[in-house]
Amino acid sequence: MTAPHVLITGASAGIGLAAAQGFAALGYRVTGLARRARPEWSLPGASSAVLVPFDLEQTGGIAALVEELGPVDVLVNNAGIMCSAPWDAYPEESRRRTLAVNLESPVALIRAVAPGMLDRGGGRVVNVSSIAGQMGHPDIWYGMTKAALLSATRSFARLLGPGGVLVNAVAPGPVETAMLASIPEARKAQIAGSVMTGRFARPEEVAEVIVWLGTRSPAYVNGSTLDVNDGAYLR
Repeated sequence: MTAPHVLITGASAGIGLAAAQGFAALGYRVTGLARRARPEWSLPGASSAVLVPFDLEQTGGIAALVEELGPVDVLVNNAGIMCSAPWDAYPEESRRRTLAVNLESPVALIRAVAPGMLDRGGGRVVNVSSIAGQMGHPDIWYGMTKAALLSATRSFARLLGPGGVLVNAVAPGPVETAMLASIPEARKAQIAGSVMTGRFARPEEVAEVIVWLGTRSPAYVNGSTLDVNDGAYLR
């Protein structure tokens, strides 16, 4: 029996890498997408694992890429970027790139994998959004794209759910990844003070939720957003 195939964007580091490791531990075939090749990238336990260099800004090439990769059973839209530019001086190139990577490419990937999932009677999609899409964010385009991704999650769950395709999202608070480097120290302290444990999430904590949604969550969990923010709404 062929092992199920998971496609994960932004899989070279951070949450994406942790999710890839989680799926690999369950014996999945793992295909990761990343802007740059990582020769040292490996996933012990995977039935097969490959990291494919692909720039998600090039949304026009996504359909052909998916066709080349073959059937995808689980899609994890994890890749995301944040510019941290002021709202009134946001570079046009940064705006365009943020839209492409954070919103347009996830939608294009869902559109590319969904027909095959429907033909096979099911599949799973997990979109990685952010608390920024629920509460607003100083990087306005980051926040808006993450909010739109939550809307896309509900829309595709409604469209694809009757065919057995589950589409869900996770919305983490700040996570200990390279993206934190772009956040001012005062803002980091404010964020840390808003959660119960006074710390940022670890990538593997978010990845564990992603893997659950991508593998064994009940079929009645569809169109949902799971918050991974350590009670940030409660303080």
